[in-house]
Amino acid sequence: MQEKPLYNMNSAGMDSVVSTNRVLKNTYMLLGMTLLFSAITAGISMAMGLPQGAALILMLVGFGLLFVVHKMADSSKGLLAIFAFTGVMGASIGPMLNHYMAMPGGPALVMQALGGTAIVFFGLSAYALTTRKDFSFMGGFLMVGLLVAVVAMIANIFLAIPALSLTISAAVVMIMSGLILYDTSRIINGGETNYIRATVGLYLSIYNLFIHMLHLLTAFGGDD
Repeated sequence: MQEKPLYNMNSAGMDSVVSTNRVLKNTYMLLGMTLLFSAITAGISMAMGLPQGAALILMLVGFGLLFVVHKMADSSKGLLAIFAFTGVMGASIGPMLNHYMAMPGGPALVMQALGGTAIVFFGLSAYALTTRKDFSFMGGFLMVGLLVAVVAMIANIFLAIPALSLTISAAVVMIMSGLILYDTSRIINGGETNYIRATVGLYLSIYNLFIHMLHLLTAFGGDD
């Protein structure tokens, strides 16, 4: 009679582990597909030679779709919404990539940024998966840092201070790295059970990590 509750507890624990592993697997599969789709739409955007104005409009549309994704994340429509969102976000960086690719050594810088982003993502993800540490304590700090970075970005649109721009990019790289640890930890520890929402969080971290790493590499390369 006393062994039955223990069995039930172990069974519940196993179910929790299986559920967590399923969310993790689905998240990485969907993340890979959305990143590939973003790369395709970015390539189309570059080939079409979209202007910066179009990129701004696409980014605004992307932010709108972000809310749609979160609203539909619990239904099958969430998959269509996340591909629409990541496709638009990929297309929005086409003009920026064309700008960097036109620079001397630009293609190499873009590849370095891609490689650096991949190393950071896989390294931090492997660390979180291996140690299984709970990084939920970082949530408040990262949110404050993100808000400060956004305010600084808006201010620098009017101030146009190069040193501030570099500082912001360096801060964003650190914040996005922290968010990768935070989001991966939440999945592992059962804090996020919806793989669509989990994918969006990781996608945005990788997206911003790549953009700001490219900015830093270009600046330190002496071309920005």
